[in-house]
Amino acid sequence: MVRFIELFKPIARFFPDIKPPERKVAFNEKIFWTAIALIIYFVMSQVPLYGIGSAGLNDPLGSLRVIFASNRGTLMELGIGPIVTAGLILQVLAGSKMVNIDMSNPEDRSLFTSASKILSVVMTVFEASAYIIGGTYGALPITSEIVIMLQLVAAGLIVLLLDELLQKGWGLGSGISLFIAAGVASSIWWDSVAPMGPMADGKYLGAIVAFAQGVLGRQDLRGVLSRTGGLPDMVAFITTLGVFAIIIYFNGMRVEIPVSYARYRGFRGKFPLKLFYVSNIPVIFAAALFGNIYFISQLLWQRYNSTNSNFWFNLIGTFTTQGTQYQPSGGLVYYVVPPRSLSLAMADPLRAVIYAVLLVIGCVFFAVTWVEVGGMDARTVARQLLDSGMQIEGFRRSEVPIRQMLDRYIPTVTILGAILIGTIAASADFLGAFGSGTGILLTVGIIEQYYQIFVQERITELYPAARGFLGE
Repeated sequence: MVRFIELFKPIARFFPDIKPPERKVAFNEKIFWTAIALIIYFVMSQVPLYGIGSAGLNDPLGSLRVIFASNRGTLMELGIGPIVTAGLILQVLAGSKMVNIDMSNPEDRSLFTSASKILSVVMTVFEASAYIIGGTYGALPITSEIVIMLQLVAAGLIVLLLDELLQKGWGLGSGISLFIAAGVASSIWWDSVAPMGPMADGKYLGAIVAFAQGVLGRQDLRGVLSRTGGLPDMVAFITTLGVFAIIIYFNGMRVEIPVSYARYRGFRGKFPLKLFYVSNIPVIFAAALFGNIYFISQLLWQRYNSTNSNFWFNLIGTFTTQGTQYQPSGGLVYYVVPPRSLSLAMADPLRAVIYAVLLVIGCVFFAVTWVEVGGMDARTVARQLLDSGMQIEGFRRSEVPIRQMLDRYIPTVTILGAILIGTIAASADFLGAFGSGTGILLTVGIIEQYYQIFVQERITELYPAARGFLGE
């Protein structure tokens, strides 16, 4: 019987593919290709879509764009949304055993990658169609709709290939992580300093610039630190710094298991199990799930239920229009979009609590699923330690005692870390942190990953003999 995932194998031949390098790519060359990918991303984020004009000013994603590394009305309209959504769907299918896949099998990993690529393209077409059919760009002639569709699909393919370029070994890290970090960093920078002229009411947009303006204008302390109208202020800026500090602190917490190297007597080390064992994976998928609920419910409401007359659609979500964005006002979507200020959270504490609970549950679910699907469970890690010649001190060199030792810690750090990640992300959102709590969490994890990549690349370049020890 042919497995479901094998159905993607013949289709994958018709999709563009980046071949992995057949040689050792130099560190400087990897830096070059990573920089090229980042430059292409920033250029696409500024190139407007041809054919939309000034029509359709509503924004289906609104403040969630920072998480999807997207930019309204540009070639990066969809951002990394289709890729993350495709990964979300496959992870849920694999975690529920609806798709049987063994990530330790190279052939299965290849099939999983092909399925992710094909599903990403399908999701790109779906989301682009939803934007157009849902009236995001207003009423357009059929020719303009086709042109916009082709632009969005082409941009989605470019993002997919850039991500594959980095992951195949030509660059560093992954395109998804790189673009998320770039989007969050630019958002924080813009909210902090905003190098723009004064606004119509004489106020500057950036929090630091506005703070300096208030000090020079000798305003009262409250007026200097906080502003009305949802504008960035120093309270949110200080909150952002505080969230960074908290995440960095917890990110350094770990359980260290003493190990020894069987081939070299006297060689001892420690195998670390971090509190954030699955890193930022849970919050990425939870954010993708909530973002898709918001996106789909907003399009359904706009097209079929703008008068709130359908009871079943009301359960999914109702909206009110504020400027260029739709704000949830009821239904499920109301509880998956956080109140992004302390005053809004205090005005409706039930919404804040339900959102936090749903986010924590989502993080725990995806963390546990990823441990099983991503080969991070105790059995797989124990086998990897044995294959690398490691053993836990005080135990015989066998998979069973190592697995039993890891079973004491891995489930605990997985669930506890996911709960902590969800709580921090929700709290930061309630306090109005720049870039959103989820965005800051992702950025800290991504920066740490890139730091580790840089260190490993430099070590292997200076000491080639260390490649085998580091698993290269």
